[in-house]
Amino acid sequence: MNGSAARPEPRRSGIRDVAERAGVALSSVSRVLSGHPDVSPVMRNRVLDAAAAVGYEPDLLAQSLRRGATMTIGFVVGDISNPLLAQIALGAETKLRSAGYSMLLTNSGNDPALDAEHIRLLRRRRVDGLLLSLADDESAVTTAALAKAEIPCVLVDRDLPGLDSAGAVLSDHAAGITAAAEHLIRLGHKRIGMVNGNPRVRPTKERERALRRVVRRYPGVAATVRSGSYTAEHGESATASLLGAREPVTAIIAGGNQILGGVVRAMRSAGVSAPSDVSLVTCDDVPLAEFLNPPVTTIARDPEEMGTVAAEMILEQLDGRPARSAILPVRFRATASCGPAAS
Repeated sequence: MNGSAARPEPRRSGIRDVAERAGVALSSVSRVLSGHPDVSPVMRNRVLDAAAAVGYEPDLLAQSLRRGATMTIGFVVGDISNPLLAQIALGAETKLRSAGYSMLLTNSGNDPALDAEHIRLLRRRRVDGLLLSLADDESAVTTAALAKAEIPCVLVDRDLPGLDSAGAVLSDHAAGITAAAEHLIRLGHKRIGMVNGNPRVRPTKERERALRRVVRRYPGVAATVRSGSYTAEHGESATASLLGAREPVTAIIAGGNQILGGVVRAMRSAGVSAPSDVSLVTCDDVPLAEFLNPPVTTIARDPEEMGTVAAEMILEQLDGRPARSAILPVRFRATASCGPAAS
């Protein structure tokens, strides 16, 4: 014992304190704080001024129990270190906050078992809905966890078989890859390589399918795809393989912003540069990419718009409207990183 008594925690102000300060009935305070429409502007301002004066903070747990809703949305993200997903989360959080909702973000580190655990955790927290950018579209564990959750869901560029009740905001990867491949073919490229990401998620599947559809239309043109993970390490090893082949590719499409750094490292190690030796395209904008020399040709999308639309979709479901899907456009931006095929 040090002889000093512990100070009691200060008492939290309640609605009775607000009512006494404002000189109104408890029922009037309740109507104002719950947003009841049948309140005069004078009464509303009087109560809100009193609440600010006494430092009143609402008990969110009690409010959620009364409403049967927590005003919270969970967002399960496979890899928040990906700048693209961070921007999607920003767009979603901004839209949800403007509608009076909070967002709880979880990161699974590309582990589908953690995706499932986070879904169960957020359900126990009684979130009102889920946004999902999962590590694996084909995980039975994740699908089972979502089936048990039984709450509104919106998939963010994911396609889960058996989850027909979910909404989805998707990117038009096929259009972007088609534009890029046809651009390269017009420049005379006949051996196109793609360094792709995780083969168990929608963007990877859509990009490979689109590239193979294009090359089938052009006799003599071939595509080589190296799928693996959305990491610089995979980008480097896959690019080294493409450049070290007996007939090396003359153009490379990096299937993601995290892959691009490894692609560039491997090109430098091999002593090749864009566009004189190899033409280079990347999917998704990369921070500081505009300062690369030359700037990289990009298949770009608007990640904040994706997050905003996903949030709008979950709010629609919470308002009783049916789930829907939307495919958002991508933009192909050609730059000097692509040139005529090297002989």
